[in-house]
Amino acid sequence: MKYEVKSNFSEFESVLKDYILNFDNQGDDYGNQKRNSLKLFQLNDLTINIKSFRVPNLVNQIVYRFFRKSKAERSFVYANKLLDLQIGTPHPIAYFELPSPLLFKKSYYVSEHLDYELTFRELSHNPDMPDHDKILRAFTRFTFMLHEKGIHFLDHSPGNTLIKKVGAEYQFYLVDLNRMEFKEMSFNERIHNFARLTMYKSIVETMSDEYAKVSGEDYNKVFNLMWKETEAFQEKFHRKRRLKKKLKFWKK
Repeated sequence: MKYEVKSNFSEFESVLKDYILNFDNQGDDYGNQKRNSLKLFQLNDLTINIKSFRVPNLVNQIVYRFFRKSKAERSFVYANKLLDLQIGTPHPIAYFELPSPLLFKKSYYVSEHLDYELTFRELSHNPDMPDHDKILRAFTRFTFMLHEKGIHFLDHSPGNTLIKKVGAEYQFYLVDLNRMEFKEMSFNERIHNFARLTMYKSIVETMSDEYAKVSGEDYNKVFNLMWKETEAFQEKFHRKRRLKKKLKFWKK
C-alpha cells in the first residue's frame, strides 16, 4: 500500500487504512456510483468522503504503476495546491493506492465531506431559482479568479463546482480535481474553459457579460467565442451520444 495522510490527521492513520481495506463492505454510498464509487465514513464527529477510482484499463495500469501519478494522488496534490492559492475545495485528508507488483489497481482519495446547497448543474437548469443572476455572476467571477491565478481546471463541468451559501454570499468549491494545469492562460483558453458548463444561450450571455466586466475585454468578443465554444462542445457531445446508441444497437 502506498499512501500519504496529512499531518493533522495522522492519529487516524490506522482507522483510514481500515476504511480503505474494507471499503466494499463499510461506509454509506453517496452520489452517483456509475464511474467511481463514493462513500461517507465517520472520524469521530467529522464526516469524510472517500472516492474509490475504478481500476483503469490494462495500458493505464502500466502507465499509472510506473510512469504517472494516480488520479487519487493528483487529487490530493491539487487540493493542497488550490488551498494554498485560496481556492475552495473540500479539505484533503489522504490518498491511498493498492498496486500489484507489475500493474496499478485501486486508488482512493479521502477528503472532508462538504455540505452544499447546489451545483452549477442545478443553477443552469433552473433560471427561476432565487438569486439566480447573483450566483451565476459570482460563479463567473470565481472562474475568472481561477484563470488569474493560473488554474486551468480541465474538468470545469456542471457537476464539479459545489455552491454553498454563507450568510448573504455564495462560495464555490471545486471537486473531481485529478485533471488540472497550473499555467498562464491565453484568452482563448480562458473562454474555452466555459464550453462544458451549459447549453443555454441566456446563461452564456450572462457569463459573457460578467467575464467582460471583470476582465476588461469587449462583451461581443467574449460572447461570440464563448457561444462558439459552447456550440462546438454540444455538437461533439451529442455526436458521441448518437454513436454510442448505434454501437449499443449493433451489439444487441
